Amino acid sequence: MSDLLRAPAEIKYAEELDWLESVDDGPKPFSWRLSPKMVRLFILGSERADGLDREISQKWYGDRSFVERSIVTLASDRGLLLIGDPGTGKSWLAELLSAAISRNSTLVVQGTAGTTEDHIKYSWNVSMVISKGQSRESMIPSPIMTAMETGAIGRFEELTRSTSDVQDALISILSEKYISVPEMDSDNIVFAKPGFSVIATANSRDRGVNDLSSALKRRFNFVRIPVVTNKKSEAEIVRFRTEELLRRHQIELDVPPTLLDVLLQSFADLRASAAAAGSDDEKLESALSSAEQIGVLEDAILHSNFFGERALTARTLASSLVGSLARREPEDLAILNKYLHGVVEPRSKEEGGSWPEFLEGGRDAIATLS
Repeated sequence: MSDLLRAPAEIKYAEELDWLESVDDGPKPFSWRLSPKMVRLFILGSERADGLDREISQKWYGDRSFVERSIVTLASDRGLLLIGDPGTGKSWLAELLSAAISRNSTLVVQGTAGTTEDHIKYSWNVSMVISKGQSRESMIPSPIMTAMETGAIGRFEELTRSTSDVQDALISILSEKYISVPEMDSDNIVFAKPGFSVIATANSRDRGVNDLSSALKRRFNFVRIPVVTNKKSEAEIVRFRTEELLRRHQIELDVPPTLLDVLLQSFADLRASAAAAGSDDEKLESALSSAEQIGVLEDAILHSNFFGERALTARTLASSLVGSLARREPEDLAILNKYLHGVVEPRSKEEGGSWPEFLEGGRDAIATLS
């Protein structure tokens, strides 16, 4: 696993999955590798009341009901649509569900304006078609078709970014549970095996890009994933991801709790400012999600490790925050400058601590980018 840039969940947590499978005596739907209770436990982590001989780490942070509803949906004949703002962990939850249920989270179609029906059905190996004709051997199955044939979970990322004809093709797959191959005279229908389902994700900010039809919506159960705003939960998410980052880069660098508090408070302040804004021009383009907090912290950690004194400082954190969130110029810079002067400056005078250095780092970063 060490030679992979990013291992999928079924490889990264293979030991946990193997152990859970060995002790799992619960009823399993279809071809599931784990029972629904064990799937939930794998994703949310174990508790003392579970009575297990080993601890299972928590991998996704959010309301338990979201995970349970997702698992129940996948045990039915309906698809699962995870919808929410960018950075709310939709794709990560989809990956964990696929890994726990099928031990394969890599059957993924990425929705874009260039996604075609071939990407969700099949295409052909042209050289083999020329030499041997159209057959199962010369067919190139899509990840969705492969999931159908193996009774696994197929994933469709950013569904609303794909065009309406692609979405319409998915309707028949979810309804009929087979794909017809009219180019072949025989053996020309691929049927889904029990256990097949589709997890799709959609960005709530993409509403209006390619809206889902009523027919497609009926084939999905919706689970809306909100932005995490609870400071305790958000701190756990950031710590979890930061520890992974440090292990992956083999970096020994301490993240002081006071600086983590500064980061969490800064995002809370900016979210409050966005909620009170009268127009989109007064809001940062960033969704201010937990994922973006992790990105800010990752940037600061790597900068400190490679170019600093191997110690994270408030100045570096502020510089990373400004650099990561200032995506539009001059609008975002003006919003961040207003935040520094209107919120951080008074707080630095009243509370002291890391805030004065954070203020100076932010001002310097804005001056550099202006």
